[in-house]
Amino acid sequence: MLKNLQIQNYALIRHLEITPSPGLNMITGETGAGKSIMIGAVGLLLGNRVDTRVLYDMGEKCIVEGVFNIGEYALQELFESNELDYLKETIVRREISPSGKSRAFINDSPVNLDIMKELGTHLMDIHSQHDTYKLSSLNYQLSLVDVFSQNQEKLQHYREAYHEYIKIKRRLDDLVEDATSLRKEADYNHFLYEELNAANLQSGEQESLEDDLSTLEHAEEIKNVISEVITMLHNHDYAVLDQFSLVNKKMDSIASFAMRLEEIRTRLNSSYLEIKDVVTDLENEIDTVEHDPEKLAETQSRLNLLYKFLQKHQVHTVDELLAIQQSLKVKVNKNLNLDTDIKDLENETAARFEKVIELGDSLSSCRRENFSRIIERIEEMLRSLGIPDAKLKIDHRITEPGEHGVDEIDLKFSANKGVIPMNLKQVASGGEFSRLMFCIKHIIASKTALPTLILDEIDTGISGEIAIKMATMMKQMAENHQVITITHLPQIASFGNTHYYVYKDNHSEKSISLVKKLTDEERVLEIAKMIGGDHPTEAAFKNAKELLGKSYIN
Repeated sequence: MLKNLQIQNYALIRHLEITPSPGLNMITGETGAGKSIMIGAVGLLLGNRVDTRVLYDMGEKCIVEGVFNIGEYALQELFESNELDYLKETIVRREISPSGKSRAFINDSPVNLDIMKELGTHLMDIHSQHDTYKLSSLNYQLSLVDVFSQNQEKLQHYREAYHEYIKIKRRLDDLVEDATSLRKEADYNHFLYEELNAANLQSGEQESLEDDLSTLEHAEEIKNVISEVITMLHNHDYAVLDQFSLVNKKMDSIASFAMRLEEIRTRLNSSYLEIKDVVTDLENEIDTVEHDPEKLAETQSRLNLLYKFLQKHQVHTVDELLAIQQSLKVKVNKNLNLDTDIKDLENETAARFEKVIELGDSLSSCRRENFSRIIERIEEMLRSLGIPDAKLKIDHRITEPGEHGVDEIDLKFSANKGVIPMNLKQVASGGEFSRLMFCIKHIIASKTALPTLILDEIDTGISGEIAIKMATMMKQMAENHQVITITHLPQIASFGNTHYYVYKDNHSEKSISLVKKLTDEERVLEIAKMIGGDHPTEAAFKNAKELLGKSYIN
């Protein structure tokens, strides 16, 4: 329900604010005063596109803001899915800057227009005499049937089953598509895997082999250098170890005379022991270094194999080859289990589809049972609204399962005697269509919660008692739903719980559209003017009071 609407700097509106009642709200005024401009501004809250030409003052931004009570609309999931704060009193705002930049906000959080449009469909339903597209929509016609038939629970169960079926079907389709590709590559993948698996690759072996190869290729040189070093450290007449031993003896001889030299003596002794250990390690090492042509050839061969695989698979390390090997293993195993997996998914898909058909048939049966009742109810209302020869027909056929079931319907209409009902776009005039759409809205309003319903001159082409009947129906709708009606008819205007008057102020250089909420006395005057012109007669005032009295009785 719309609790408050503010419009700033839009077209002829400098600033406008209304607080509609929860029931039936009437908006009247002279042609061109700005009633339709208000509808255009409200459309911004539904995500409609706009350009800067709508700005009243090109130096300021345009702001349209609506405060909505959404506690009964069950929109928590919509807010959560779009990461928005859910508030029972939600503020929707649209801003248009002089540069043309548009910004949208829901509870002060910036959103894109798609999100605003999605929320807007739950907040307001604007209907005008030219709104043929919605009623011509298959989905809208089906929703009418489902609302009338109270099929919401059946439709919910069907949709849950349908979505599960689609999910499984997509998995099957993806697997079948993968299978075609996998089978084409299966033999090659198996060959590559077996080739790498047979190589018995080991993480880090490339570096180890390259080090071994370098040692084997320079074995003689390494052995000679080690031998020379051992000789210099240990086996020479002036060997380093012998010299260190002599140095240590010299330091020992003065140790008792200079305690401050104790640390140096200790360090020298440690160095001696370290070099002695080095000599032992070198003597052990020299025994391991041998020129071994056979081992050299084996190492070179192993490295050549690794290099071949690295080049073949366009990687740089053995670890990367091992990752490729694992990936190939997964593909090979997947291919081995492919037929079984496909068969299992085919069986599950068939079972899901069977459930969809079962629920779809049940939903379809309930829909078809109510076709005649829907037609009878709408024709009855149309007769009361001045179309005595109205005829409706619902063409139906069963289709493949879809989001909305297994039914496809086409609502056909004729307003004239002897004329076969035809597609709505072909036969309905503006006034006739308005009454047809109004009857449908009335049916929906009696069965379910509607967003704020805005009726823009839906009373075109009617007058007198028929207008009073339409107003009575609006009043009934407004018992459970907020209705805002723009009208030129005094019979309808008199039924409002709240009455707003839109007028144009021409006192300044640029005309401004203004709106005021009428008091009871002002309502009598406005309705009298609607009956008798700017200077209503006593008879017009009397008629206005009678209309207001009748509306209160109804």
